[in-house]
Amino acid sequence: MNTPLKYLSHYSQEIRSQVQNLIDTDTLGERLLLKYPEAHTYSTDKSLYDYVMGIKNTHFRSSSPISKVLYDTKIRDLNSALGTHTFVSRVQGGKLKAKNEIRISHLFKKMPEPFLRMIVTHELAHLKEKEHNKSFYSLCTHIEPQYHQLEFEVRLYLTHLDLFGELYSSTNSTKTS
Repeated sequence: MNTPLKYLSHYSQEIRSQVQNLIDTDTLGERLLLKYPEAHTYSTDKSLYDYVMGIKNTHFRSSSPISKVLYDTKIRDLNSALGTHTFVSRVQGGKLKAKNEIRISHLFKKMPEPFLRMIVTHELAHLKEKEHNKSFYSLCTHIEPQYHQLEFEVRLYLTHLDLFGELYSSTNSTKTS
């Protein structure tokens, strides 16, 4: 059986063939669980906000504040976005108020912490670089040195999710936040 690998289309044929083999032998989920046995525990918007702010304060102390961080159930087209960063400017009285918001797909509630860290890294990098260019990806790897590997593994998980369903549930976590 040959399955379209929509999340992996820009990877080499060799990589796609290896992934297809994992799908055909029904071992993709097993491989992911071996490396990432548990989902993270940041299940509320508050705990997600605290998690994001911890990373932001480590790498971007002087950048604009983030007013809101939340899991968003409206992010559905996973080919387009796994998270969003929005910057809104409003005039209030005589002052210009700027707000940064980060929204993460609700699917990340039930994923391993490194996958969450990858998408948070991506959205935080947009605080400094708006475009997906070389500077943007350099910033991503500065924040998370394993960024590209984690992005690939998130794409593997999304492939598994499409074909076989979830690997993680709230019962996989050993504690809750």
